[in-house]
Amino acid sequence: MGTYYNPGKHGFERALNSKIYVDKTGLIEYTNSVLDSEQAYICVSRPRRFGKSMTAEMLVAYYDKTCDSSELFNGLKITESPDYKKHLNQYDIIHIDVAALLQVTDKETGEKITAGKTVKYLQQVVIAELRQKFPTIVNDDEVDLPTVLGTIHLHTSIMFIVIIDEWDAIFREDKMDTKAQQAYISLLRGMFKSAASKKFIKLAYMTGILPIKKYGTESALNNFDEFTMTGADILAEYVGFTEKEVHELYEEYHMNFVEAKRWYDGYHLAENLHIYNPKSVVDSIRRKKITSYWTTSGSYETLKNYIVMNFDGLKDAVIQMLTGGGCKINPNKFQNDMVSFHSKDDILVLLIHLGYLAYDIDHKIVYIPNEEIRREYINAIEETDWDYVIRAIADSDALLRSTWQKDERAVAKAIDTVHEANTSIVKYNDENSLSCVIALAYYNAINEYTIIRELPSGKGYADIVFLPRKKSDKPAMVVELKWDKSVEGAIEQIKDKQYTQALQDYHGNLLLVGINYNKKTKKHQCRIESIAK
Repeated sequence: MGTYYNPGKHGFERALNSKIYVDKTGLIEYTNSVLDSEQAYICVSRPRRFGKSMTAEMLVAYYDKTCDSSELFNGLKITESPDYKKHLNQYDIIHIDVAALLQVTDKETGEKITAGKTVKYLQQVVIAELRQKFPTIVNDDEVDLPTVLGTIHLHTSIMFIVIIDEWDAIFREDKMDTKAQQAYISLLRGMFKSAASKKFIKLAYMTGILPIKKYGTESALNNFDEFTMTGADILAEYVGFTEKEVHELYEEYHMNFVEAKRWYDGYHLAENLHIYNPKSVVDSIRRKKITSYWTTSGSYETLKNYIVMNFDGLKDAVIQMLTGGGCKINPNKFQNDMVSFHSKDDILVLLIHLGYLAYDIDHKIVYIPNEEIRREYINAIEETDWDYVIRAIADSDALLRSTWQKDERAVAKAIDTVHEANTSIVKYNDENSLSCVIALAYYNAINEYTIIRELPSGKGYADIVFLPRKKSDKPAMVVELKWDKSVEGAIEQIKDKQYTQALQDYHGNLLLVGINYNKKTKKHQCRIESIAK
């Protein structure tokens, strides 16, 4: 058993020893189905702390021929597969954690080795272990890993399963070292894309945060099937925890699933499939408290540095998403690195891969996925010059109180203030932009309400519905927005089109709120009526 060559089952054993383990062994059925085929090259990218390393350790334990891991897999989903025993502990494994290699120190200087030296070091340590196993085949002067693997196969017919965890660490840690990155890509091409490599690769499985680097429009390793946060496809359920899995966990530990959904849900990677943040779910159960966990394991500096970049429309997009909306993007031009930015879309796509945004693949819309991430944006914005946004958020509690008290003048004046303070970043020219300002003005309402935009109801769509959370004693609110019309017309539309039908299961006080923007006076008007339900 080695560190890189056939490292055994211990990594997966540790995962199973954890208090909470969610069975993701169904992924193995897919990898078994593509062994030694043109589809045997897989790259799965997902944010940090989403289970990449645990998945890699699972595959190592299952395939490594130097151990018997049958006891570990007893009772897990993969045992139901007809090919389970056929491939269990049958292959030679090479497992490389690139992020760990970047932490190695130079013996002479005592400093971390550079990315360029990491590419060389990676090959040295793996070849050294292979030399111990194949001393008559691997010469002392060998330095090229693909050549060594080819030579071993030539003499023994052995095919390798190569698992590379955090494949993109060099692109993330040494962003500007393009020479090292090119050397690394050349190594990966030699291992996975050459004619010779087809003879010795049984399966290649790579994980990372970023998808495989592009040069122009072409992937550097275009023979890989990629499963990403913008296209997880058939492997979507293995990116994080599914809603079903999370619901079962919270029931088992007698915790509030509804609140957990608000905090950790939001990554919709396939139709009717909600993916939750595994780190946060597990920590919330372990600590018996639903709050931020994933975001506190990193620094909001990363988020701040990206959202303040000077690309046209980026601030507009962030505020639109911060207030519950989304914006359309084109993810296809992103170069899959952390330096090649040409537009706001490049920034937003990077934030998807980092986990700070989610992506609706059907509508090509990006949005903030949940409460945990929303609060991280507030932390990041507080360190910027967006004072007008912070003031609007701080004043939103007062606006809510004015609304509950039906103080129409105070509501209109508060919305005027938010609008005037944000004219530099919000293009104010239609009901959509009015909706953005209203959502920003009522920002803190999320603490009391579930906020739903364009809710189907009656004979149309209610612009914004504020549905009180459980145990809240606040009134429900249906808000209708008008652009250069009248607040009276807004209230009548709510009644005529029966928007309150959306709240047919709600019983309590209900406020009908009409808000209009007058283009001539550049002021807002408000009308509030209360009814009992």
